[in-house]
Amino acid sequence: MSSRNVLVVLYDGVQSLDVTGPVEVFAAVARFPGRRGYEICTVSPGGTPVRTSSGLTLVPDGDLESARPDAGTTLLVPGGRYTGDFEPRITEWLRVHGGHAGRLVSVCTGGLLLAEAGLLDGHRATTHWVVCDQMARAYPAVTVEPDPIYVRDGRVTTSAGVTAGIDLALALVEEDHGRNTALVIARHLVVFLRRPGNQAQFSAQLAAQTARREPLRDVQQWIAEHPGEDLGVEALAARAALSPRHFARAFQAETGVTPGRYVERVRVEHARRLLEEGAEGVAQISRACGYGTPEALRRAFVRTLGQSPAEYRRRFGRPAPP
Repeated sequence: MSSRNVLVVLYDGVQSLDVTGPVEVFAAVARFPGRRGYEICTVSPGGTPVRTSSGLTLVPDGDLESARPDAGTTLLVPGGRYTGDFEPRITEWLRVHGGHAGRLVSVCTGGLLLAEAGLLDGHRATTHWVVCDQMARAYPAVTVEPDPIYVRDGRVTTSAGVTAGIDLALALVEEDHGRNTALVIARHLVVFLRRPGNQAQFSAQLAAQTARREPLRDVQQWIAEHPGEDLGVEALAARAALSPRHFARAFQAETGVTPGRYVERVRVEHARRLLEEGAEGVAQISRACGYGTPEALRRAFVRTLGQSPAEYRRRFGRPAPP
C-alpha cells in the first residue's frame, strides 16, 4: 500500500457518522492543488455490503481478509452498535494485521475492537462515555481516560463518540499537511478546526443532569448565560425562590452535582473557550468568568484540568498572526 493511505473497517451495525465524518475530512485533502491526497479504502468481512446502525447500506471497496496495512497506513476502526460480542473475523484480523499499521485510529466504540484485539494494551485510550467504565473493567491493561474527546498515545489515537471522529481526523490532517489545510477543510465542513483533544466529551450542562423542576432548570440556564455574575448558593436560591439549604439539596438531587461544582464547571468551560478563541488577557478572562483574580482562575484550572490558564492557551489557543 502507498504512503498515507487510509484503511477503514466496515461491519454490520457500524455507526455511519463514525465512517463518513473522518472519511470526508481525509478525502478533502485531494481537492488542494499540489497536495497528495489520501488513498481511502473501505473493507468488510467477505467484502459484502454492510448495514449501518441507522439502516444505510455501505458498499466496501474490498475484502478485509485481503487487506494488508503497512507503515504507511492509517487503520481506522469506527464504532457501532455494541451488543456484548464482537465479529470474530474482525478481531482476529486486527490481532494478526493491525499491529503493522503506521497509525491505529478508532472512533467511538471502535476502541473496544482495538482493545479486544490487544492493540491498546499499555496505551492510554478513550471511547464513547457510555462504555468507558466497561472498557476499563474488561481491559485492565488499557489506561482508560473517560473525559477527552480524543487521546493520542504514540501511534495509537482513540476518540470519543461520533463527531469526535471529525476532530481526530482534522488533527491527523493538520499533522500531515499543516494547519492551513486543516483549517480550510474545517471551514468547508462548517466545524471547528479543532476542539482540543483533552476537551471534555460533554459541556458542563450536558455532563450534569437537567433538573426536573422548572425553577431549577431556569437556574441552570442562568448560570450558563451569566458566568461572571454572583453565583453563590444564596443568590441562586433567591432566583429559584427557595431557601439556600433547600435549594442546595434539591439542586444536587436533581442534577447529580452540587451548585458549587456545577458553577465551577461552567466557569472553567467558559474560560477555556475564551483562551482558545480570543486574545483577552488572563486578568480580563478571570473577571468575565466570575473568578475576580488570575490566581483564582489558575487554581480552578489546576484543580480541574491539571494545568494553568497560560499553559492551556499555549497548547490550544489560536496562534499569533505572522
